[in-house]
Amino acid sequence: MATAGAHHRMLWIHPFLDGNGRVARLMSHAQMLELADSGGVWSIARGLARNVGRYKELLSNCDLQRRNDLDGRGNLSEEALEAFTRFFLSTCIDQVNFMEALMQPARLRARVLIWAEEEIRLGVLPARSDRLLEVFLYRGVIPRGDVASLVGTPERTARRVSSALLQQGVLTSASPKAPLKLAFPAVLAARWMPGLFPERPSA
Repeated sequence: MATAGAHHRMLWIHPFLDGNGRVARLMSHAQMLELADSGGVWSIARGLARNVGRYKELLSNCDLQRRNDLDGRGNLSEEALEAFTRFFLSTCIDQVNFMEALMQPARLRARVLIWAEEEIRLGVLPARSDRLLEVFLYRGVIPRGDVASLVGTPERTARRVSSALLQQGVLTSASPKAPLKLAFPAVLAARWMPGLFPERPSA
């Protein structure tokens, strides 16, 4: 509740010539990282971006003068601030539910493997790439020396598979000899995690 109130009041103060909305959303995201221990898995900023019209309407209403003697004790409407707070917290819950559904292991695995199978058929990825990706989905990090045994191929083939996945950005590594880690490149967000980024309205 305090984060919601601080979000609005910062915008009401309007401390910067430009970028106040972005700073307020970044501030709220940072507060949720600490207070709600969200780990960055979900973000209030995404939820607000999906409901821009309602978000701006409620923000504007918070600037209204209080309606009567029961509408708070300051100059601004307490009822309007309460409505914004309810919207803000409901948006947080919506984003938690959205990401929980999106990150269901079985569904995520299916989306990733379907993508890999299509890339193999198109000749973009070598055979066994889907098998290696499936291992990464369960283990996250794999020493380079273990790749061949995990996918059941000779060392040379294993290097070719891992190299292709590195080029596609779905694997990453700190150095040429460091362990391989699964990555979630933004370019594949629409396939691996559909709906993660709000669609831009058409011009």
